[in-house]
Amino acid sequence: MSTPSFRDFLFAPDHPRVADIRGLDAREYAEAAKADAFAGPMIEGWRKLYPQPFTGITSDGVRREGLYPLAPARPGEEAPTADMVAAARKLMGTVTADQAGKLCYAVDVPEWQSWANPEFMQHDTGLRLDEVAGPVRDAVLGVVEASLSPAGFQLVRNLMRINGFLGDLVELPLLMNEFSYNFALYGEPSETQPWGWQLFGHHAALNCLVAGTQLVVSPVFMGAEPDMIDAGPHQGVKVFKERIALARQLMAALPADLRDRAVVYAEMVDPAMPAGRLHPGDERHLGGCFQDNRVIPYEGIPVTDMPPGTRELLDAVVEDFIAYLPDGPRAARLREIQENYGETFFSWIGGWEGEEAFYFRVQSPVVVLELDHHTGVFLSNDQPAPFHMHTVVRTPNGNDYGRELVRQATP
Repeated sequence: MSTPSFRDFLFAPDHPRVADIRGLDAREYAEAAKADAFAGPMIEGWRKLYPQPFTGITSDGVRREGLYPLAPARPGEEAPTADMVAAARKLMGTVTADQAGKLCYAVDVPEWQSWANPEFMQHDTGLRLDEVAGPVRDAVLGVVEASLSPAGFQLVRNLMRINGFLGDLVELPLLMNEFSYNFALYGEPSETQPWGWQLFGHHAALNCLVAGTQLVVSPVFMGAEPDMIDAGPHQGVKVFKERIALARQLMAALPADLRDRAVVYAEMVDPAMPAGRLHPGDERHLGGCFQDNRVIPYEGIPVTDMPPGTRELLDAVVEDFIAYLPDGPRAARLREIQENYGETFFSWIGGWEGEEAFYFRVQSPVVVLELDHHTGVFLSNDQPAPFHMHTVVRTPNGNDYGRELVRQATP
């Protein structure tokens, strides 16, 4: 069987899904989406969740304390704080006074939690990159680049480019373009006190907090529809191929009895799923936007039951998920995750062979990692497909947005 191509699922230009919103800009569509049969109920559901006092994702509704001490990073695990501060100060020197007023927030405000990943603006937080001049946009991207690994920054830019590619494909460039993203700064850039930034828009949302030499980049949402660019100046861009291949290898390497126990639902849309398990926008993933206080029970198999060879594949999956972090913070995060393998669970939904769509989750007291294949939004596939995926990284028990570090740093 041939691999399905996203081009087999392009809407005709006059199809109502795209024709009815053609010509709307992001702000016009933000209003129109409220009345849309698909987006409207999703927007209303999310509206009820924001703003709520932040507690953090937990497995049982009880937040575990003491997991994230505010302390200097270990040698070799330090954040690139000086470079981040320099980039943020350059940005502040580039914007106008009016732009600075829209860009900047206090470090502990609820606007941190306003990010969303759809193409429509749920909340207009910070500056919109497709509405500012090139030097401001470049300075914003300079902050992002200074905070991530080279591979991480390249992935973010590729997701933004894929968004622009999709917008051109379906003739909706005002809604989806390379720069249809919001950016905000939180706190005063400092080498000692907590501060951070937020970038969010269609299929790319990152929340970054640095406190001295500690760095937290979480929540992170990265996705793509489609997962590649096959024409134009960025032809050849592909995303998440390695992560998906590693996940399939991990499932293939599990002994049959463990694999059976890891699969909590055999079908992506399974009759055994309880009411509410499928979300109209998030589908199977649980840690998306506005889910900051969600209770996500452990499912699947304990990582401690995995044979050593399979554990090495799990390590590779984890490393791929956190590859956006700079070298030092990535080493710290990997150590933190591996130190909690004794309380880590791995679960799966769907098939795992060939090109079958799937969902999986790695979950512990300190991390939630999710990957979910999705149905089409601007492509017409009505079944989850390997060319549309969402990925999520969360830091449960209170340290999304580095919030626990901020709490400890506040007198």
